[in-house]
Parts: sequence; C-alpha cells; structure tokens
Amino acid sequence: MRKISILVLALLIGGISGWLTPASGQEVQQTGQQQEKQQQETIISPQQALSTLPPRASYNPGGRRDPFKDLIGPGKGGSKTTVAEGQLTIDNATLVGIVKTPKSFVAIVSGPQEFPYFLKIGDRLADGYVYSISESQVVFRKTHERGIPLMRPRDVVKEINPEER
Repeated sequence: MRKISILVLALLIGGISGWLTPASGQEVQQTGQQQEKQQQETIISPQQALSTLPPRASYNPGGRRDPFKDLIGPGKGGSKTTVAEGQLTIDNATLVGIVKTPKSFVAIVSGPQEFPYFLKIGDRLADGYVYSISESQVVFRKTHERGIPLMRPRDVVKEINPEER
C-alpha cells in the first residue's frame, strides 16, 4: 500500500511540474516576445507624459488684486538684486558690544530698526559676512555693493569706542 501511494504521489508531482514548465522552446520564445511587446507598450514619449498631466492652476483676478504678487516689488528702476531697507547690511550695522564666550567672541550689533543681532564668525549679512571678532573690533568682509558682487572683497573694521570698553 505504501509503495502504491508513493508511486501515485510521484506521478502527481511529476505531472504538476510538467504543467508548470513549458514543453517546448517555442513556447518560451513566444512568452519572451510577449514580454518584449508589453515593455514596448509601456514606453511613452515625454509629450505623451505631459499630455496626461492635469492642467496647471491659473488665477482669474476679475478686478481683484492678485494675492501672489509681491506687494512691495522691486521699486521704480530697481532690480530684484537690490538690498531691501529693512535688511542688516555692513554699512547700517552699529557695533554695540562684544561678549567673550568660552569658545569665541560674539558681537552685539544694532540694525536699522534698532533690533539687536548676535553675530558669530561666519554669520552672513545682506552684503557680506563676519570675518573675525576680537576683544575690541569686528572685521566684516564685504562681498556685495548694492546687490552687485564685488570683484575683490573689502574688509570693513568696526571698533568699540575706548570709553565704552
């Protein structure tokens, strides 16, 4: 009985594996050709891809102000590279004090609206950056003049008055 059941089981497994594997090379070639056709069908051109995208959003003002336009704008005759009046530049920065920390010095600078700024070496301003800080002076490296890059950067030194030390 065992021998019969093992023989039947072997025939079943052999028959199932015969169904799963192709019988001839032609069937393998046909499946390969079918896969190539499917790959060719899935390749689309860029125009076809763009045509399937939804249309871009647009805004019809209908007499109202466009909410996406800049309210301040570049101004008359100006360009977008000019520095806005509210930004901290080297020229409008006033050195208030210098604080010594365990690692380095920190400069306290007052901006155009009298807000204090705490600057470390490497901090960027609108027209340059902080080059070095010592006990009595801060050296700024000016890289832009009115929004236009300079050919050679200039160093601007701002010192604390001796009476304020």
